Amino acid sequence: MSKKETKYIFVVGGVMSSVGKGIAASSIGKILQSRGYRIANLKADMYVNIDAGTIRPAEHGEVFVGEDGIEADQDLGNYERFTNQVSTRENYITTGQVYAEVIRRERNLEYGGEDVEVYPDIPKEIIRRIKACQEKNKSEIVVIEYGGTVGEYQLLPFLEAARMMKSKNPNDVFIVLISYLPTPVLLGEQKSKPTQHAITDLHSVGLNPDFVICRSDLPATSDIKQTISNVCSLPIERIISAPDVYSIYDVPVNFEKENFGTTLLKTLSLPPRSKDLADWTALASKIKKIKKEVRIGIVGKYFNFKSCKDTYISVIESVNHAAWAMNLKPKIIWLDSEKYEKNPKLLSELDKLDGIIVPGGFGKRGTEGIILATDYARRKKIPYLGLCFGMQLLTIAYARHVLGFRDANSTEMDPHTKYPVIATMADQVDKIKNKNYGASMRLGAYDCVLTKDTVAFGAYKASKISERHRHRYEVNIKYIAELEKAGLVFSGRSPNGVLMEIAELPKKKHPFYLGTQFHPEFKSRPLKPHPLFSAFIKACERKK
Repeated sequence: MSKKETKYIFVVGGVMSSVGKGIAASSIGKILQSRGYRIANLKADMYVNIDAGTIRPAEHGEVFVGEDGIEADQDLGNYERFTNQVSTRENYITTGQVYAEVIRRERNLEYGGEDVEVYPDIPKEIIRRIKACQEKNKSEIVVIEYGGTVGEYQLLPFLEAARMMKSKNPNDVFIVLISYLPTPVLLGEQKSKPTQHAITDLHSVGLNPDFVICRSDLPATSDIKQTISNVCSLPIERIISAPDVYSIYDVPVNFEKENFGTTLLKTLSLPPRSKDLADWTALASKIKKIKKEVRIGIVGKYFNFKSCKDTYISVIESVNHAAWAMNLKPKIIWLDSEKYEKNPKLLSELDKLDGIIVPGGFGKRGTEGIILATDYARRKKIPYLGLCFGMQLLTIAYARHVLGFRDANSTEMDPHTKYPVIATMADQVDKIKNKNYGASMRLGAYDCVLTKDTVAFGAYKASKISERHRHRYEVNIKYIAELEKAGLVFSGRSPNGVLMEIAELPKKKHPFYLGTQFHPEFKSRPLKPHPLFSAFIKACERKK
């Protein structure tokens, strides 16, 4: 397929957000990929932030880190998990990025002295970035997910970009509308009016959906499909039912039951190729049959606003992947660390768990409770996995309760601590001082060298690995010798030996007590669980 024949599929939302556009876009990518096509998924967010790195995860969801260090929307994690393709900054657009680039070019006289206007220059920059994603991935089909819903003011330049592309190449640009079908309790029947209004909103900007995916609690009725088909003048087979499912991994399978893949290729005028969704279908079927539970506690502090599932989505999915591979059904128990600060006796509830995870985080709030839980897991031999912040707090807990450094802390929480066992990274000092917070952390993939005959080496079965990072603080190298003498093993280090990447206790001392400075959850896949999560779940099963 030549470059000019590249197909572009825009996925837009109607009625309301958070109904599964990201999973739908991921599933479309997965289905097309399973049909033998090279695809790329791209997320466009409407906010003026340059990236997601400065947004509170409790309100907006997890910050997903790409291989090149881009701090992006959590949907890029879904794209990677569904298609097993690496995401980089080309897979992510924000309004902030678009305006910043247009203004930069204007300041550099790259517009040749012409006046620069929202139309057409902003949509043109959006189009340029979409094309850059296609070129970077050498994709035959690009699936572009737009955040928000049609009818929102901030989405207009992005919809205009889609309209401009479609007007120029009508046979290569397609619109998929994801719309919610409410079922009022008192009426007990689905209603299509909100979706009809969403279609009208699309018409108002010169676009007509080529597909309508109907999100609802139950499958869309034939009457509803016919009504929507009439409103947007589409064949009824292009009205796709997307009811609630057992797991997100059922979505591509359900789409195929609706014959979505075949209809999609026909609409795109693409020839059918090999069809292989067998492994994925088998996984989706297997998940439903698993009965034996493994109880995993997640000790965190971002439980106050949005759903915990959004805040820690990659961690949850990594637990799922590893547990399912061992025929275990994970049961996640959310543990707010602040309650342990108020009443340490509540730590006894950890005894009922098969293992605990301390995920990433920032700031002082709730950390003393996490440290108490971390030390409790060490003393009670409860399998423990610490991720980034979780490794730092593991180190602090060990320094306090084993070395006897009662005031040990991180300079993030206490700049004047007597024992700064976790310290600000050297290249971060001036950045913090100057409040240079955006995209200034240690970000993206870095190599790590593992020590043989350790828990980490046994999990990876390799001496050198690469993992993604997002942090400003590190284990203070001044305390390494004392910590090691007291029994803590730094089994993973940066190639130059300066940065401690993995801390653990030997198996003879603890069934599984390990923390990573990196974020292994970003690399776990449904059909290929991350080795550290697999090792952790195995330890949890042994405890069980």
